[in-house]
Amino acid sequence: MVIDKPTDGQDVSAASRPGQAIPASPIEFRLDPGSGVPTYLQLVQQVEHALRLGYLKPGDQLPTVKGTVAALAINPNTVLKAYRELEHRGLAAGRPGQGTFVEGTLGHMALPELAALRRTLLTWLGTADAAGLDEAGIVALFTSALRDFGERRGGHPDGRTGRVASAGRRGRRGPDDQAEGVA
Repeated sequence: MVIDKPTDGQDVSAASRPGQAIPASPIEFRLDPGSGVPTYLQLVQQVEHALRLGYLKPGDQLPTVKGTVAALAINPNTVLKAYRELEHRGLAAGRPGQGTFVEGTLGHMALPELAALRRTLLTWLGTADAAGLDEAGIVALFTSALRDFGERRGGHPDGRTGRVASAGRRGRRGPDDQAEGVA
């Protein structure tokens, strides 16, 4: 996912003003064909990640179906399925003739705190790389540590804490429930 968020206080929600062109989406989707995650779920996950990180907020337009299909060379029904899933989760809503817009939010931290955490994580990644771990090794180590952390906090044995489940998701599997295949 590529983030194109204004940093100088620009308002990107001009879509609600009459006579104004609908602005481009603050995100651009990317696919990982080797991930094993269905394409539509990759799109859903990217929107959820952008919401958690504060890159998307209510009123922001998601990439158009036509633009996403052209950029990623995927079937329009795949994009529509992802947007329907986001609507079902209460995170987005379609506006006839305008596109799909963010409606809901997920818990996120302020950007300065996220920037500090990101710098710390990048330092850790550099240390892991210097120790000889490849990307798969880094993912395995991080996933294992995250699961241990979740268990210590009183979460489920698979690392989920259950604290983020919303009423609309009870009893359904979501992208956060996917098994990573790493113990």
